Order: sequence, then structure tokens, then C-alpha cells
Amino acid sequence: MQENIIKSSVTTIQNGVARADGKLYLTENNINFAPYNKELGLGPYELKRREVSKVEKCLGKGGGIFPVTSDAIQITLVDGSEYQFILSNPKEWLSLLSN
Repeated sequence: MQENIIKSSVTTIQNGVARADGKLYLTENNINFAPYNKELGLGPYELKRREVSKVEKCLGKGGGIFPVTSDAIQITLVDGSEYQFILSNPKEWLSLLSN
């Protein structure tokens, strides 16, 4: 049974200097990222919302070093894994993920 999508957005995932564009989907139980280019090795990811320990704003960085935007969020899981997404309306995502 497929869950209803609460929100979706075109996004860029960043991991150090590596970045990939794709779609971020929020459902009642999951946060899913589907990359447009699956060959880059950054996704797809399915994060369980119950495993999220923290969601906060962060900076999107060029080359993994230089801040280029404040429109980004970082999702930290209980195991310490971190996922950073550059997206529009980060405050709305923070609000939805804080529930």
C-alpha cells in the first residue's frame, strides 16, 4: 500500500563535495529522496521518520566548503547519519518534519 505524499520538492542532496539533484518526498512515515541520476551513488534514500533525531537549517555549500545558500536542511538520524538537502521553503520543511 503506497502512502500519500504530504509534500514534495525538487532538491539537491549534498554530501561533502558531492551533490545530486532529485525529488524529496514526505509521507506520514518516510522521507524519500529519488535522484535524477542514479549513477552518482547519492540515493535513492528512504529515511524512516521515527528514526529522525533532529532536523535543522544548515548552509548549502559549493565545493563542500563555501556557503552558497541558507536554503538547506540537515536531517540527523538516531544512528548519527546526516543528510543535507538544498531546497526551497526550508522553514516549511522544518515545520512539517517537527511534527
